[in-house]
Amino acid sequence: MQNALHALTDELRRLKAAGIKTVAVSDASLAGLKHALAARRSAKPEMRREKAAMAPVAPLPAPERTVIVAAAPAAPVLTENLFLPPPVVVLPPGEKPARWAALREVVWHDQICCGRVRAGKKVVFGVGSLDAKIMFVGEAPGAEEEVQGEPFVGAAGQLLTKMIQGMGLKREDVYISNIMNWRPEIPTEPDAAQIGNRPPTEGEMRYCLPYLRAQIEVVNPDLLVALGSTAAQGLLGFGSFKALGEVRGRWHDFSGKPLMVTYHPSYILRNQSNRSKRMIWEDLLKVMDRAALPISEKQRSYFLER
Repeated sequence: MQNALHALTDELRRLKAAGIKTVAVSDASLAGLKHALAARRSAKPEMRREKAAMAPVAPLPAPERTVIVAAAPAAPVLTENLFLPPPVVVLPPGEKPARWAALREVVWHDQICCGRVRAGKKVVFGVGSLDAKIMFVGEAPGAEEEVQGEPFVGAAGQLLTKMIQGMGLKREDVYISNIMNWRPEIPTEPDAAQIGNRPPTEGEMRYCLPYLRAQIEVVNPDLLVALGSTAAQGLLGFGSFKALGEVRGRWHDFSGKPLMVTYHPSYILRNQSNRSKRMIWEDLLKVMDRAALPISEKQRSYFLER
């Protein structure tokens, strides 16, 4: 419990430094914190003196959690368990559909993911062809996604579908996922709907990354496409770049797969110029070329200034 309290304090300091002034805390979590504080106050004086006399000892690192995808779903946990290390995912042998379904079942019942989803909303898992050559990776679900439990179904998702069609493919020909499996929370009044989205934190994305890596292992695409700066930071490493232009339009590596970084479709929703559309399209032309997809002259000339 002591380590959990330290971790909670560190996380609150990080949120404060990021400008977040309020956080939502469940009644169960508050009860757990009150119980921990009451237990400390009731400790015997001699026990306190004994602890004070002891030389400082560095706390042992938290053990890794290994998630066997064939295991039974875990029960919900209290807030302090949010600071457990990311899961170590061990996929079972078998054919792709069975491995993917087993992995999805574990993500759907992951105690941390479920604990961060608001009542009536869903944990979000990847969708698409398990034999896809191309895998698109976003940062996190939004309002529409957490309702349907599927990534990229809102306005940005509809635009992504059109982009995929422009590549000569259908949505069901590719695989689409997010780093995050839940919509990052913004504190609201009780029972009030969340308005707007926030970028996931480094810790949140680090927790979910093993599940993304496992999806990559199952699907085994030829290449990956990171959509947006936050997704690129999660895949390339936090602090690896300051502006998306530093890494956009070039090939990188993630989990042994070629990775192309481009803008998030929402960028086009905010910037409807042909110049903005052309920048993303040039990145997708590189993806098409790397995936050995046919490229017509018409496709090469999309969104060129006239």
